[in-house]
Amino acid sequence: MFGRAAEARHYRSIVQREKEWLHLPSTSSRYLLQPARRVESSVLVHGSCVVAIDYFKRAVASLRSLVGGAVKSHETLIDRARREAVLRLKESCPGAHEIVNLRIETSSISGAAPGSVGSVEVLAYGTAIYYRD
Repeated sequence: MFGRAAEARHYRSIVQREKEWLHLPSTSSRYLLQPARRVESSVLVHGSCVVAIDYFKRAVASLRSLVGGAVKSHETLIDRARREAVLRLKESCPGAHEIVNLRIETSSISGAAPGSVGSVEVLAYGTAIYYRD
Protein backbone atom coordinates (compact mmCIF):
# COMPACT_ATOMS: atom_id res chain seq x y z
CA MET A 1 0.00 0.00 0.00
CA PHE A 2 2.72 2.50 0.98
CA GLY A 3 4.95 1.37 -1.88
CA ARG A 4 2.15 1.81 -4.42
CA ALA A 5 1.39 5.30 -3.09
CA ALA A 6 5.06 6.30 -3.26
CA GLU A 7 5.32 4.92 -6.80
CA ALA A 8 2.21 6.84 -7.92
CA ARG A 9 3.56 10.05 -6.37
CA HIS A 10 6.90 9.53 -8.13
CA TYR A 11 5.18 8.93 -11.49
CA ARG A 12 3.16 12.15 -11.08
CA SER A 13 6.38 14.06 -10.39
CA ILE A 14 8.07 12.50 -13.43
CA VAL A 15 5.18 13.35 -15.77
CA GLN A 16 5.08 16.97 -14.56
CA ARG A 17 8.86 17.43 -14.94
CA GLU A 18 8.89 15.74 -18.37
CA LYS A 19 6.40 18.37 -19.55
CA GLU A 20 8.68 21.12 -18.21
CA TRP A 21 11.71 19.72 -20.07
CA LEU A 22 9.94 18.89 -23.33
CA HIS A 23 11.71 21.84 -24.99
CA LEU A 24 15.13 20.11 -24.58
CA PRO A 25 15.35 17.30 -27.15
CA SER A 26 17.60 14.33 -26.50
CA THR A 27 18.66 11.66 -28.95
CA SER A 28 20.87 8.61 -28.99
CA SER A 29 22.23 9.74 -32.35
CA ARG A 30 25.71 11.21 -32.36
CA TYR A 31 24.70 13.72 -35.02
CA LEU A 32 23.40 17.20 -34.23
CA LEU A 33 19.70 17.82 -34.66
CA GLN A 34 20.45 21.26 -36.16
CA PRO A 35 23.74 20.79 -38.07
CA ALA A 36 23.49 24.18 -39.84
CA ARG A 37 23.82 26.11 -36.55
CA ARG A 38 27.22 27.02 -35.08
CA VAL A 39 28.08 25.22 -31.85
CA GLU A 40 29.35 27.46 -29.06
CA SER A 41 30.21 24.64 -26.66
CA SER A 42 29.51 21.03 -25.82
CA VAL A 43 29.62 19.48 -22.37
CA LEU A 44 29.42 15.93 -21.06
CA VAL A 45 26.39 15.74 -18.76
CA HIS A 46 24.96 12.97 -16.62
CA GLY A 47 22.12 12.10 -14.30
CA SER A 48 21.73 9.08 -12.08
CA CYS A 49 19.00 7.57 -9.96
CA VAL A 50 18.67 4.67 -7.54
CA VAL A 51 15.17 3.30 -6.93
CA ALA A 52 14.47 0.57 -4.38
CA ILE A 53 11.87 -2.14 -4.75
CA ASP A 54 9.34 -2.45 -1.95
CA TYR A 55 8.82 -5.64 0.02
CA PHE A 56 5.48 -6.59 -1.59
CA LYS A 57 6.84 -6.27 -5.13
CA ARG A 58 9.86 -8.32 -4.17
CA ALA A 59 7.56 -11.09 -2.92
CA VAL A 60 5.47 -10.99 -6.10
CA ALA A 61 8.63 -11.12 -8.23
CA SER A 62 9.81 -14.18 -6.28
CA LEU A 63 6.52 -15.95 -7.00
CA ARG A 64 6.70 -14.96 -10.67
CA SER A 65 10.19 -16.47 -10.94
CA LEU A 66 8.73 -19.86 -10.05
CA VAL A 67 6.26 -19.89 -12.96
CA GLY A 68 8.10 -17.66 -15.44
CA GLY A 69 6.93 -14.70 -17.46
CA ALA A 70 7.28 -10.95 -17.33
CA VAL A 71 7.97 -9.40 -13.94
CA LYS A 72 5.85 -6.23 -14.08
CA SER A 73 7.08 -5.01 -10.69
CA HIS A 74 10.64 -4.86 -11.99
CA GLU A 75 9.52 -3.25 -15.27
CA THR A 76 7.96 -0.30 -13.45
CA LEU A 77 11.03 -0.04 -11.21
CA ILE A 78 13.36 0.27 -14.22
CA ASP A 79 10.97 2.60 -16.07
CA ARG A 80 10.84 5.02 -13.15
CA ALA A 81 14.60 4.95 -12.65
CA ARG A 82 15.33 5.45 -16.36
CA ARG A 83 12.95 8.38 -16.73
CA GLU A 84 14.21 9.98 -13.50
CA ALA A 85 17.87 9.65 -14.60
CA VAL A 86 17.12 11.33 -17.96
CA LEU A 87 15.27 14.14 -16.18
CA ARG A 88 18.20 14.69 -13.82
CA LEU A 89 20.52 14.78 -16.83
CA LYS A 90 18.38 17.48 -18.45
CA GLU A 91 18.21 19.43 -15.18
CA SER A 92 22.03 19.41 -15.00
CA CYS A 93 22.41 21.47 -18.19
CA PRO A 94 20.10 24.50 -18.10
CA GLY A 95 20.32 26.59 -21.23
CA ALA A 96 21.39 23.70 -23.46
CA HIS A 97 19.72 23.49 -26.86
CA GLU A 98 19.88 19.70 -27.28
CA ILE A 99 21.46 16.54 -25.93
CA VAL A 100 23.08 14.13 -28.35
CA ASN A 101 24.63 10.70 -27.95
CA LEU A 102 22.39 9.91 -24.98
CA ARG A 103 23.34 6.61 -23.34
CA ILE A 104 21.71 4.76 -20.47
CA GLU A 105 23.41 2.20 -18.21
CA THR A 106 21.60 0.07 -15.65
CA SER A 107 22.86 -1.84 -12.66
CA SER A 108 21.10 -3.86 -10.00
CA ILE A 109 22.01 -3.53 -6.37
CA SER A 110 21.49 -6.87 -4.65
CA GLY A 111 19.32 -7.33 -1.63
CA ALA A 112 20.17 -9.58 1.29
CA ALA A 113 19.57 -12.81 -0.62
CA PRO A 114 21.99 -13.77 -3.41
CA GLY A 115 20.46 -13.19 -6.83
CA SER A 116 17.76 -10.87 -5.51
CA VAL A 117 17.27 -7.27 -6.57
CA GLY A 118 17.02 -4.71 -3.78
CA SER A 119 17.20 -1.66 -5.98
CA VAL A 120 18.26 -0.55 -9.43
CA GLU A 121 20.65 2.21 -10.42
CA VAL A 122 20.38 3.95 -13.77
CA LEU A 123 23.01 6.30 -15.16
CA ALA A 124 22.13 8.50 -18.15
CA TYR A 125 24.88 10.44 -19.89
CA GLY A 126 25.30 12.38 -23.09
CA THR A 127 26.62 15.55 -24.69
CA ALA A 128 24.81 18.83 -24.10
CA ILE A 129 25.06 21.14 -27.10
CA TYR A 130 24.96 24.92 -26.75
CA TYR A 131 24.47 26.87 -30.00
CA ARG A 132 25.43 30.46 -30.68
CA ASP A 133 22.38 32.70 -30.89
